[in-house]
Amino acid sequence: MARKENSENPGRLKQIALTYKMTKRTDRWIGLILLGVGLVTFGVLLGIGFLIGHPIYLGILGFLLAFLATAIVFGRRAEKSAFGQMEGQPGAAAAVLDRIGRGWVVTPAVAMNRNQDVIHRVVGKPGVVLVAEGNPNRVRGLLNAEKKKMSRLLGDVPVHPIVVGNDEGQVPLRKLRQTIVKKPRVLPGGQVTEVNDRLRAVGDLMSNMPMPKGPMPKGMKMPKAPPR
Repeated sequence: MARKENSENPGRLKQIALTYKMTKRTDRWIGLILLGVGLVTFGVLLGIGFLIGHPIYLGILGFLLAFLATAIVFGRRAEKSAFGQMEGQPGAAAAVLDRIGRGWVVTPAVAMNRNQDVIHRVVGKPGVVLVAEGNPNRVRGLLNAEKKKMSRLLGDVPVHPIVVGNDEGQVPLRKLRQTIVKKPRVLPGGQVTEVNDRLRAVGDLMSNMPMPKGPMPKGMKMPKAPPR
């Protein structure tokens, strides 16, 4: 048991160190910011401790809160940095959707074209969410075609189109998950299962072709879609 715990701790520390290095690539002040957050939090609590006559107790509390505050700030800035590095890469939206959580069925690349514009599908209690990533001028047509297809297959089931991007009317990659999970839940669990079964029976464009989870390497070409 002791050997197992010792082997896990270096792995966690190595992962934290790797995350810090990746974050520092785009957030050059991350080290000073974390140091400042920790020192200010500890200093404030310690100062209050001296004022009320309990510097030891407040010092211990300040140390714990400083560690917690530093961890929270680090997590948020690391997440922001990660999204910043992923933005614009093919497959970035699929990587976010893969971690959307329980209660959702994600099918990557249900439609695509030769220009690497891709539509991903997410099914849950809000209905069907179609997530498009690619050139906004081209992906709109692809998205509209897939939305019409879903409407023909599913009838009154709500279909929500989303285009990933930073322009007006688009959803930034860092807000994609939040945008989806906050949509009104209108379908009961049984109907969600029925929708998934119906879509699975029809089949998808990529049903027989494995897709990588995460951003695709630069220079890699997407396969051409078969003619419909």
